[in-house]
Amino acid sequence: MLNNIKALKLTSAAMMLTLGLLGCANQTQKGEWIELFNGKNLDNWTAKINHHKTGDNYAQTFRAEEGLLKIRYDKYTEFNERFGHLFYNQVFENFHLVFDYKFSGEFFDSAPSYAKRNSGVMFYSQSPDSILTDQNWPISVEMQLLAELAPGQPRPTGNMCSPGTEIEFNGKLYGEHCLKSSSKTYPMDQWVQAELIVNHGKITQIINGEIVLEYAQPFATKDNLIKGEDPKIWQNMTMLTSGYIGFQSEGQPVEFKNIKIKKL
Repeated sequence: MLNNIKALKLTSAAMMLTLGLLGCANQTQKGEWIELFNGKNLDNWTAKINHHKTGDNYAQTFRAEEGLLKIRYDKYTEFNERFGHLFYNQVFENFHLVFDYKFSGEFFDSAPSYAKRNSGVMFYSQSPDSILTDQNWPISVEMQLLAELAPGQPRPTGNMCSPGTEIEFNGKLYGEHCLKSSSKTYPMDQWVQAELIVNHGKITQIINGEIVLEYAQPFATKDNLIKGEDPKIWQNMTMLTSGYIGFQSEGQPVEFKNIKIKKL
């Protein structure tokens, strides 16, 4: 169980993390698979890129092309810490998310080196409307996606990272920023299926049909990673039980397809 002292510091402002775009998209029903991305356009999605206002899809970072959700940098001159996320315009609580991803193309070399063949999907995130213009990351939990960097060097995918959050792992608070999964290492240019199941505080991450990581009970906490945020967002925080889903942009071209979700 979570530490009582920690829990007492967190009360009710998780509401701030989930307010914003409720009602902007059709509400899904329990047990029904819903396609989140229609393959044609970015309807029902909102971009938030660091140094840009909410809704500004700078340089067409996020694109609907050839039935795919593509993340591209060919219209950039420099990266300038433009970490970005494309959020679906609906809050989710307990859900099963499924998608396929593939890394492709050349890494944008003015992005930070750790972002090479690196992307992710954020969940239980604050709303894009609550992210300030120069806030680098959303308060959220990330299912991190990675591809092989060099032959023979293990680089598992389906990891957990925690910008502005903490999780419970093996019954204890996990204090590190990222937690590696047990997945295999997959090369560039290979489609990989990922699944994220969030069910009443238990999180299960699946890669190509295999459970690779399980953990529990995320909650918001102040850390040194998030910069430029609204100070009020940290007051009266509590355990996170719902939030937004966002697909990440941080310097590596990547594609997503078959994005669907089912409420649990």
